[in-house]
Amino acid sequence: MSEIPPRRIWLCADDYGLSDGVNRAIRDLIDRGRLNATSVMMVTPAIGREAAAALQESVAKSPRCAIGLHVTLTAPFRPLTMHFRPLDGDMFLPFPRLLRAGLMHRLDAELVHAEVLAQLDAFHELFGRAPDFVDGHQHAQLFPQVRDGFLRAVKERAPDAWVRQCGREGPLARQLAAPKALVLNVLSTQFRIKAQRSGLRFNPAFAGAYDFTRENDFAALMRGFLDGLPEDGLVMCHPGFVDETLESLDPLTTQRETEHAYLAGDDFPALLALNKVTLE
Repeated sequence: MSEIPPRRIWLCADDYGLSDGVNRAIRDLIDRGRLNATSVMMVTPAIGREAAAALQESVAKSPRCAIGLHVTLTAPFRPLTMHFRPLDGDMFLPFPRLLRAGLMHRLDAELVHAEVLAQLDAFHELFGRAPDFVDGHQHAQLFPQVRDGFLRAVKERAPDAWVRQCGREGPLARQLAAPKALVLNVLSTQFRIKAQRSGLRFNPAFAGAYDFTRENDFAALMRGFLDGLPEDGLVMCHPGFVDETLESLDPLTTQRETEHAYLAGDDFPALLALNKVTLE
């Protein structure tokens, strides 16, 4: 009997461009062969030609590493388009307010469409091509009304890219044990329907959501993420090194170093092998 080949999955580090420390950690893991995707923010202080060139240099040495766009529509970041609304001062809304506005149908999908187009164009200008995939910071691409403008912009500027949905089939008990994952699963239902209607591809399953506000055993979390994940399923992660820029922009700080240390260590490839999973 022939041995079953390993499942190929995506392990994607979000937030490239957020800070120099995040950028260095992501490139380090790509160089080690411990990541095969990263998504880039275009409205953050640590993205520019030098950071883009360094990322492309790392990716060029990896057999299967994709670069995507991490569409950003939430505070404390600012839009690229002049007329984007609603805003909190000159910044995007915090994500709970953006989600609430979408649920209450108080957003303008045309303004979202224009902003996502601008971020896609900024990516193309910096990297010389369209992104391999497109996802969203704080999962804003899934929000009602946001998803309409988001998907239309991707279809226009990057029709060959796949988009990130954040749902996963599985036992109800496992979903109820992770409220954040359950909410993402619910929001992803309409996103998948609309993406399919638009002719856009998306990942068949998603993992990686957990409560960042409490201490976690990341090794145990990763075991759960990989358990039963199908071919081409996606695991999201947030490795990084803490620096002043990161501390000023994002509440997720030291946990990023915990994630980097685990992914760079010897236990992670052993876990991949045990689960018959590969990143190549």
